Amino acid sequence: MNEQTGNTPQRTNRPPTTSGTVYRSQAAAAPVSPPTASGAPAARPRRGRGPGRFALAALLILSTTASILAAYHLTSSAANAAAKTPAGVGTSAAADAPSAAAPSPTATPGVRLTAGPVNVNVDGFFSWALMDRTTGAISGSANDATETSTTESMIKIWISSDYLRRQAAAGNAPSQQRLDELTTMIRDSDDQAAEDIYRLDGGDDVVDRMISMCGLTNTTMVDGWWSKTQITAADATRLGLCVADGRAAGPNWTAWILDQMRQVRGEGRFGIVDALPANVAGTTAIKNGWTLIYDEGQWHVACLAVQDKWILSVLARYDGSRGLAYGANVCADVTRQLMAGSS
Repeated sequence: MNEQTGNTPQRTNRPPTTSGTVYRSQAAAAPVSPPTASGAPAARPRRGRGPGRFALAALLILSTTASILAAYHLTSSAANAAAKTPAGVGTSAAADAPSAAAPSPTATPGVRLTAGPVNVNVDGFFSWALMDRTTGAISGSANDATETSTTESMIKIWISSDYLRRQAAAGNAPSQQRLDELTTMIRDSDDQAAEDIYRLDGGDDVVDRMISMCGLTNTTMVDGWWSKTQITAADATRLGLCVADGRAAGPNWTAWILDQMRQVRGEGRFGIVDALPANVAGTTAIKNGWTLIYDEGQWHVACLAVQDKWILSVLARYDGSRGLAYGANVCADVTRQLMAGSS
């Protein structure tokens, strides 16, 4: 979330709304069919010379018989479809067409990211890393394991996971009020919630545990500032794996954390998910960080996305006049190119 850094401890007043356009991921809307007529019957064709009386009667009999057979066929088809449909599951207009099973929350329906050349020109710092969860291999930019940027709000997935794991280990169940706080920390990137848990769990010790437990190789803590934690893009993918595989939150809370990440909303929903098809974006666990650092005059943007086959991180710093949309598009552009490389 936006945090102005200064000489005071972690929390400061939130800066004014920036002038940049905020990227939000939206499911592609289905095309809208043109409205139908308001019940008016279709215009009758002009009459010509009609058939004879007996011919007309025969036509009526044939028409009625065909209607009865069609109605029987439709009723039989509907009954068969209902028999094949589990209780509580709706049917679509194309009920007779075969359909794939609904994807699991971590499924990657039809999208792979493959490491390859990425051509993104950034007026500032830029780094990206892609982890193949099948092999554990990490590929990325030349500086993905050596050059760092701040985590900003991306680290909130660790702060919340670390708290829940420690509570479970102590035999404690978090209150609903605390769970609500953790929910807003992840979904809405609430800074005060993160600060509360960070201080409650030991401040710098929280970040130290992240580095140790997640096997981060080039991440460093900044005393008293969770958002200033310095991380590489490669280590960011390791953080994503640490959350996804259960080390961060433990067996009781991992699924809950990932579900909150899939429901990130508002200003924080941008970047990688903007490049994904809507059905994939909805199953992708994300947590971004974004801050306009007034002392530097730069935006710091960190994007992280977790899927069952891959984890992607993009880090960027650039001139503050460009707005958040610039960094959001950098994250999306990297994703598009990695998707194109997989075809």
